[in-house]
Amino acid sequence: MEEIKKSTTEDLEKLSALAANLWTEHTIAELKQEFSELLSQDGACFFIKIAEGKPVGLAQCQLRHDYVEGTSSSPVGYLEGIYVAPEFRHRGYAKQLLTECEKWAKEKGCAEFASDCSFGNNDSLFWHLSAGFDEAGRVICFVKKLGH
Repeated sequence: MEEIKKSTTEDLEKLSALAANLWTEHTIAELKQEFSELLSQDGACFFIKIAEGKPVGLAQCQLRHDYVEGTSSSPVGYLEGIYVAPEFRHRGYAKQLLTECEKWAKEKGCAEFASDCSFGNNDSLFWHLSAGFDEAGRVICFVKKLGH
């Protein structure tokens, strides 16, 4: 059985376990708490891809009302994260998840959809380009500690 379902609080365990593979700097418990809060908001949404009877992918999208690089409208649908388990990649699942996110954003009144990836993450860059995104710009961020 294959399907993509919009996540609810009942999916928190599955969602958090999948997301821990994407955001490795966070624990499953931290993600579960964050996702619980996001699922209660109208401006955030998660989708889970089920294949072979188990969760194999996820996408998180949100509405952004602040300026989003390369856009000219507000709010903008934003792909916050997307993940497909390695053994299920190259089957079109990420594109299917993205399509659901885009539909959700349109339903929320968005005329544009955006995303980002880390500098040097060429797999993500090439996936975004193949999924129809146009590169809007590149940025290198800096930080400096200030003394007490």
